[in-house]
Amino acid sequence: MLTTLRKIVLQFSQEPELDVALKHLVTQVKSAMQTDCCSIYLADYQQQHFLLMASDGLASDSLGHTTIGFTEGLVGLVGQREEPLNVANAKTHPHFKHTPEVKEEDLNAFLGTPVIHQRKVIGILSIQQKEARSFNENEEAFLVTLSAQLAMALANADKNIGVKHQDRQPFQQLAGIAGSPGVAMAPMMVIQPKADLERLPLQKVYASVEQEQRFHKAVLKTRVDFEAMSLKLSGVVAQDSLDIFEMYKQLLDSANIGNDVEEKIKAGWCAESALKLVIDHYAMQFEALEERYLRERASDIRDLGNRILFNLQQLSFEEEPLPEEFILVANDVTASMIAEYQHKGMKGIVSLTGSNNSHAAILARAMGLPAIMGINALPLNQVNQQPAIADGYSGDLFISPDTSLIQEYRHLIEEETALSEKVKAVAHQPAITPDGRPIELVLNAGLSAGFEHSQKVGAVGIGLYRTEIPFMNRSCFPSEHEQTLWYKEVLSAFPTQAVTMRTLDVGGDKALPYFPITEDNPFLGWRGIRITLDHPEIFLLQVRAMIRANSEHKNLEIMLPMISGVTEVDDAVRLINQAYHELCTELGQRIVKPRIGIMLEVPGVIYQLKELAQRVDFFSVGSNDLTQ
Repeated sequence: MLTTLRKIVLQFSQEPELDVALKHLVTQVKSAMQTDCCSIYLADYQQQHFLLMASDGLASDSLGHTTIGFTEGLVGLVGQREEPLNVANAKTHPHFKHTPEVKEEDLNAFLGTPVIHQRKVIGILSIQQKEARSFNENEEAFLVTLSAQLAMALANADKNIGVKHQDRQPFQQLAGIAGSPGVAMAPMMVIQPKADLERLPLQKVYASVEQEQRFHKAVLKTRVDFEAMSLKLSGVVAQDSLDIFEMYKQLLDSANIGNDVEEKIKAGWCAESALKLVIDHYAMQFEALEERYLRERASDIRDLGNRILFNLQQLSFEEEPLPEEFILVANDVTASMIAEYQHKGMKGIVSLTGSNNSHAAILARAMGLPAIMGINALPLNQVNQQPAIADGYSGDLFISPDTSLIQEYRHLIEEETALSEKVKAVAHQPAITPDGRPIELVLNAGLSAGFEHSQKVGAVGIGLYRTEIPFMNRSCFPSEHEQTLWYKEVLSAFPTQAVTMRTLDVGGDKALPYFPITEDNPFLGWRGIRITLDHPEIFLLQVRAMIRANSEHKNLEIMLPMISGVTEVDDAVRLINQAYHELCTELGQRIVKPRIGIMLEVPGVIYQLKELAQRVDFFSVGSNDLTQ
């Protein structure tokens, strides 16, 4: 359903004509939800009514004419309550209003949800069915989620149209997510994927040997491409920021992806179709995760798939001539796109999808490129080569700005340059308040990409390194040697400051593809420390790798996740001591023992703080889980 939602919203926002967009919307929703009717009403606050704008199921001659007052009927009730209304038999509801012209006599079940933008109801989206029944929770959740995602696109509908008719409005301002600070002023260049799995039709050929050979050849070529991209950027950003390309190469080596594609090929699919089925499967798994950082990895998976597809199809690609300076615009700007265009005059990036956790945003920050993410109201087919200002501080995009706005931003750029020089001059000095209190900024990280940028802006250590992230990019548990190399790299990023590494925290919305977890209470039950204590072979291996990696810099702190009681701390400390003494014996030397802390994220530990404080060196408050 997540993929369906994304496609519906994206297609809606890309259509320049509002009437056409609404017509396509109701048809797609009706099909996706398998209902007999879908309709959308838009609010007219001057007339105090909702106007039926589009419907697939109601009489076509009523569209654009039928109105329902803000206080009338079920549609009006949805608007008044500002919440969904689910009625098994609409005709029996006391607020039902009979409207003959829409010809809905054979429709009984009704589900309506408000479309709300900035606390204002701007429309009502409804579905109806002949069968008298209550729509289930999944159906209601789908319609509510769709309405929420449509709100911004619908509110910007007039702006989209305005882009096309620029004689009516001098410039347009669209809002997105601030992905990387800075300001870029240049023409926009819309870049389309060289190959796109989403548009690929599925096909069977029943020639497995030939198709497997094609796939493996394409994988080898893709690996070479990523190595070349990494080499291009190696002189531009720190090595730590190139981890995304190492991750891509690890995914190419993944037995999971390769084996899954081969299985699809053996089932009769051509290599392209097999790749599409596997990539879609993995991407949807990531998109279903609750944690935003992990959810963004779906974009990386799709980028990898498109790169392999390009080499599978052996396409030749003629690039449109680029201006000397430009803002790169795409439906999904990826790290590989940035690597490809960074030396060709790219001054900033604008992506219709993604967030500030996207690898594209992380890489943009490392390179000092302004970036705006998640600006889904931008119509790609209308803005190519139009002048623009991308404000990476606020997330605002100005299309065809007027002279006064250009002058204002030029002045801001000059001020920014002067401020940057001033900051550089004092960046090495400690941050201390007038009364002598030091202020420290530490990093919350999952990959080492971005460490260089974080150091530049004043981070003096790592307050939380999520060790589960590297585990997720593999097809099996990593060895002690592999983990030692990972942790050495992280510890060396801040060699003189503390680096706090959290032991493996999986369960809940964080799953390992090779370690399935079945749990009735995944967020507070068998998760985090309880999983690793039940599997000491995993815990000991990880702790040994951490302590071994720390032998050079001696800046490691170990943090235990999802602690619910004193016994878990005692058991974990015992295993940490065991690993420590084993390594001292093996290495033949006394090594530094790391400080040990716990995450306060299970409510019950609040009543055990005194006992816990006697056993650990520090606490860290995990507000996400603690407040659920």
